Amino acid sequence: MQDRTPSGAGDMLLYLTDEQLRQGIEAMFFAYRGFTADPDRLLARRGLGRAHHRAIHFIQRSPGTTVGNLLATLGVTKQSLNRVLRRLINDELVATRTGNTDRRQRLLYLSEEGLALERALSEAQKRRMRAAYRAAGPEAVAGFRLVLDQMMDPAQRRLFRALSRGGGA
Repeated sequence: MQDRTPSGAGDMLLYLTDEQLRQGIEAMFFAYRGFTADPDRLLARRGLGRAHHRAIHFIQRSPGTTVGNLLATLGVTKQSLNRVLRRLINDELVATRTGNTDRRQRLLYLSEEGLALERALSEAQKRRMRAAYRAAGPEAVAGFRLVLDQMMDPAQRRLFRALSRGGGA
């Protein structure tokens, strides 16, 4: 097995105990709770939840994305996404346009209000990430990114890398 840790401490990581792995799992749960706390409060004021947040995030990342692409990115059912999109459209946070080449396509865009909400949600998370990254230092950040990358399924990793390069969903 290739040592892919930035500090060369890979041998030690190969022998983690079950308790150490449980602690890592619990740390992920608590970190996620902290990461979503501020956006959850902003969303709750509008009666929205995390599913709405994910849709808003990925529509902002790929304006004009199709419902099919958003389905693939989020990995949810069509019924679930339709419920989320219906609410976002009714609240005038998301606008749809008909596709230029395929009139059956619905292209998704954030409205001005949707863009403002997305900025508020992402700013809250960027503040938390920035503080954590600064406290941990560049070597820890590189290691954290590698761990996240290795936790993704191969298809998710490809999708993430495409989005990171600025490609649409």
